Amino acid sequence: MSRTGHAGKTQPMRLARGNGINGDTTIRFTFDGRVLEAHPGDTLASALLANGVRLVGRSFKYHRPRGILSAGPEEPNALVELRDGARREPNSRATVTEVFDGLAATSQNRWPGLKHDLLGANSLLAPVFSAGFYYKTFMWPASFWEKVYEPIIRRAAGLGRAADDADPDSYEKATAFCDVLVVGSGPAGLAAARAAAGTGARVILCEQDSLTGGRLRAEQTVLDGRPGWEWAQETEQYLRAQPEVRIMTRTCVFGRYDGGCYGALERVADHVAVPQAGQPRQRLWRIVAGQCILATGGIERPIVFPDNDRPGIMLAGAVRAYVNRFGVVPGHQAVIYANNDDGLRTAVDLHDAGASIAAIIDSRLPSSTAAQVTARRVGAPLFAGGAIVKTSGHTGLKAVQVRDSAGQTHRLACDLLAVSGGWNPDIALATHHRMHPVYDEVLNAFVVSSVPAGLHIAGFAAGSLTTDAALAQGDALGRTAAQAAGFDAAIGPAPALPRAGQEEGYAIAPLWHALDRGAAKQAGRAFIDFQNDVTAKDVSLAAREGFWAVEHLKRYTTLGMATDQGKTANVNALAMMAWERGRTIAQTGTTIVRPPVQPCAIGALAGTHRGRHFKPHRLPPTHDWAVETGCVLTSNGIWQRAQWYPRPGETSWQETVNREVRSVRSSVGFCDVTTLGKIDIQGIDAATLLERVYVNAWRKLPVGRARYGLMLREDGFAFDDGTTARLGENHYVMTTTTANAGAVMRHLEFCHQCLWPELDVQFISVTDAWAQIAVAGPRSRDVLREIIDDSFDLSNEAFGYMGAAHVRLRGGVAGRLFRLSFSGELAYEIAVPARYGDALARLLMRVGAPYGITPYGTEALGVMRIEKGHPAGPELNGQTTAHDLGMGRMLSGRKDFIGRVMAQRAALSDAARPTLVGLKPVNAGDALVAGAHLLPRGAPASAASDQGWISSSAWSPTVESWIGLGFLCHGAQRHGEIIAVHNPLAGTVTEARVVPPVFVDPEGSRLHA
Repeated sequence: MSRTGHAGKTQPMRLARGNGINGDTTIRFTFDGRVLEAHPGDTLASALLANGVRLVGRSFKYHRPRGILSAGPEEPNALVELRDGARREPNSRATVTEVFDGLAATSQNRWPGLKHDLLGANSLLAPVFSAGFYYKTFMWPASFWEKVYEPIIRRAAGLGRAADDADPDSYEKATAFCDVLVVGSGPAGLAAARAAAGTGARVILCEQDSLTGGRLRAEQTVLDGRPGWEWAQETEQYLRAQPEVRIMTRTCVFGRYDGGCYGALERVADHVAVPQAGQPRQRLWRIVAGQCILATGGIERPIVFPDNDRPGIMLAGAVRAYVNRFGVVPGHQAVIYANNDDGLRTAVDLHDAGASIAAIIDSRLPSSTAAQVTARRVGAPLFAGGAIVKTSGHTGLKAVQVRDSAGQTHRLACDLLAVSGGWNPDIALATHHRMHPVYDEVLNAFVVSSVPAGLHIAGFAAGSLTTDAALAQGDALGRTAAQAAGFDAAIGPAPALPRAGQEEGYAIAPLWHALDRGAAKQAGRAFIDFQNDVTAKDVSLAAREGFWAVEHLKRYTTLGMATDQGKTANVNALAMMAWERGRTIAQTGTTIVRPPVQPCAIGALAGTHRGRHFKPHRLPPTHDWAVETGCVLTSNGIWQRAQWYPRPGETSWQETVNREVRSVRSSVGFCDVTTLGKIDIQGIDAATLLERVYVNAWRKLPVGRARYGLMLREDGFAFDDGTTARLGENHYVMTTTTANAGAVMRHLEFCHQCLWPELDVQFISVTDAWAQIAVAGPRSRDVLREIIDDSFDLSNEAFGYMGAAHVRLRGGVAGRLFRLSFSGELAYEIAVPARYGDALARLLMRVGAPYGITPYGTEALGVMRIEKGHPAGPELNGQTTAHDLGMGRMLSGRKDFIGRVMAQRAALSDAARPTLVGLKPVNAGDALVAGAHLLPRGAPASAASDQGWISSSAWSPTVESWIGLGFLCHGAQRHGEIIAVHNPLAGTVTEARVVPPVFVDPEGSRLHA
C-alpha cells in the first residue's frame, strides 16, 4: 500500500529534494521485520540511510558490523536477502536494489541477530585467522578433516541463504544487433549515443541504472546554466524519439566476447514484487555490435587505515550521490578525508544539505587551494597533511582520531566519515580479451594500454577528468564509431555540446594507506577487501611468505574473490604489496577481470532451459500412433520411446516383453528406430573420411551395401559403433547410437574443420528428416512385399544381408531400405521422410495383420540384442577397447585411423584385460543384475578377487533363462567355467557359466535367410 506526502519523522535523514526520487509518494518496505518508509526511485541503501539505519550486515570472516560503503554495484558490505519463500535471493547489493512497495529485506550472515551476532567473536581471533589460515591449520591430523574440520567450516561458510523451493519466476534470452553499442549513460555515453544516432546508425545504449545520467545524477554539475541531470533527461528523450535508437536501462553489459558479441543482463522485473503474467524477471541479451563505446566511468577507492570498516564510513562520491540524487544526508556530523580535490566537493554538498562538517583532512601537504577554499566555505578546520589513525564506535561510527602534519593527534566526534582515495577508470570490459592494463602515473590508476579494433573508450574510463572533456570525447567517438560502422559522420546537424558551469579539479596526490612502515604487520583491522575481510596485515604476510605475484596474492589472501571482484580493493592491495617490496605499482602489475563484471543469476544464464525445457523431450514420428496403441513410454536420452506395448490380460511388463520377443522370433514385429543418429555424408573424399574415423576399411564398399563400423577415441578406447550404407558413388548414410548421435556429429565436424580441412566432403545430420522402422522376424520379407513396389526384388539373392537401396513404396512415396538386423533375425530397416512415419506404422499394422505382426518396444529390443551378443551403450561405456569387445581383428593394419596408435598400447591389448563374454546362471531362474561383480568361485569377496562385471542382463524367453553380457579377465579362454556373481547392493551371490556372447543362432542362419 502506498500513500502520498512528505518524509517526516519516519525518515529522519531525508531532505526535501533529490533529483532521482518521487517525494510525493511514500511506499513501505521491511528490513529485518521492521516497517520503514521510502519513495519511488529509492534504492534499498538510500531508503535505509533515510531511515537512519547504518548497520546493515556482517562481514564474511570476522562478522564485523558493516554499513553502506558505496552507492553503486561495487558495494562490498551491504549484502542482504531480498523477498522471502521461493523468491528469496541472497547476497543482493542494497545499493542497486530498487525499493518497491512491500519489499522484504533481511540482513544475513549473523546469528542470532544483526546487532548482537555471537560469531562476532571471530573478530577477537583476527591474529589467528590470517591469510593462509585454512591451508596451515587443517592439515593435521588428517582424520579430523572429514569428521571435525569440514562440518564446522561448512556451517560457518557462506553469506546468505538460497531459497529452498524452485524459483517461480521465468527468464528469457534474446539477441539484438546494432551498429554502435554504447555502454554507460553518463555525459560521455549520452554524447556518444547522440552523435552516432545523428549519422543514421543503429544505436543501443545500455545503462545498468534505472535512470540515465551517470554521475550527473550524483553531482551538482551545471550544464549551460541548468542542472546536469536535466540535460541528461532531455537527451534521453531525444534519443528515444530516434527510430534507430534503443535505450536499455536496468541493463548491465557484463562481458565482451568474440566477434563483437556482448553479454548483457536486463533486470526486467526486479523492481516489482511479482512479475506480470508472462513477464520474465530477467532477460539475458546477446548484443552483436559493429562498434562499441565504453563510457563506464570510474569507481572510487577508499583509503586503508585502522578500523576503516565501521558503519558510517563511506566513499565521498557515494555520499554526494545520496545527497543529490536521493535527498538523503548519511550523517549529521561529518569528516571528509581525501587525497584529491574531487573528494572535497562532498564537504560542500553536505554543508549545503544541512550537515555539520567537523573537519576536512587533506592528506596532501601542502593542501590545494581548493581545499582551503572549501574549508572556509563550510566553516571546518583543515588538517593539511593529516591522516586518520583510529576510529571508534561499534555498530556505528562515533569519532575519528586524526594525526596532523606535526604528529599531534586530535579526536573528532562524528557519525559520518566520507573517504576518497581517488578514482579507478572502470575498464573491466576492455580487459576481457586478456588486454592487460597499465599503470598511469598521472591518474594514479590502471588504464587500457591499447584499444582493440571495434572498441572505443570515452569519459573517465579513458582518463578524461572533466565533464567538458567527457562530453567532447564522447561526441567525437560517437561519430568515429558510426563512421567505422559504415555511416557518414557528416550527415545530420551536430547539436551543440553543453558547457559545464564550474571548474572541476582533481589534483590527486596518491595516498593508499595511513600506516607506518611497521604498522601493517600489527594493523590487523586495516581493511583492504571489506567483503572478504582481507587486511593490510594479510598482504604483508603474503609478501613475507613469497606470495608477491599478483595472481598468488589474490588466491593466498582471497583478495578480490568475493561477489564484488575487488572493485574497491584491488588497486589498494597492489599498492600495499608494492610498498612492502619497495617496488612501484607498475612493476607489481595487476590481474585482469573475468566476465561477468557483475553477478548474474544462474536462472538468467539458463533462460528458459529449466525443468522439462532443460532437455526438451523429442518425439519420434510414430509417437502419436504408439500412444494410441497404449504403449508404455520411457526416456531414451532426450527421446521418448515406446518401452513395451501391453495387451489386455497381461499382468506384468515381463509377460508383455516375453510376448513381443517370441513374436519377432517366430513371426514378425516392428520397432521405431528413428532415434538412431543419421548423418548424410557426400563428396569425393567421403570414403577417405570414413577410412580415418572408422577402424575398418571402407574404400571398396560397393554401392548398395552397408557395413558395420567401429570408431575409437584418440586415446584408443571405443567411442561409437553403427552401420554406414553407400547409396551412391560419393554418397553415404551413417547411423550412430542414439546416445552418441550429437557427439559423433561434433566429432566429424572437428575432424573436417581442424584435422583435415582439405577433404572435399560435406555432411549434415538427417536424424529428424527420416523416420526409420525396423521390421524383423521370419515373415518380415512377406510384410515388406505388401508395401514395397513390385519392381523391387526383395529376394535373398537380389537383396541380401547388409544390402542398401533406394525404394519406392506402393503409392509413390520414396524411401530407403536397409537389410540390417539388431535382433539376429531376418530383418530390414525402412526409412521414409519423417512426415510419413506415422502413416507407415499404421500401414504395417494393417498389412502385417495376416502375418501376426507385433509392435515391440525398447525392452524387447534390448533382450534380443543381448541374446544375439550385440554390444550397445552399457558395453561402449568409454572404458572398453576393440579388443575388449572381441573386435580386435577389425583394426586395420593397412591404414591409419583415429585412435590407432594409442589402441596399440600394451595395456589396451593385454590378454589379461576383461573381454566380452556371455553369462548364463547355473540355475536359470537366478537373476543376473547389471553391475554385479564377477569373481572366481570360492574366492573372498574383495577387490583383489574382482575379475570383471556384468554390463547388460535380461530374462530371455528364447533361451528360457536369465542371460547377461559382461567383461571377464581372460574371458575368451574361460568358456564353460562357472564363476561367482556378487551383487553387493542386494547382498546376493549366484553362480553362472561363462559362455560365448551369442546365445541365439550363433551360425547366423536366421540373419541370412
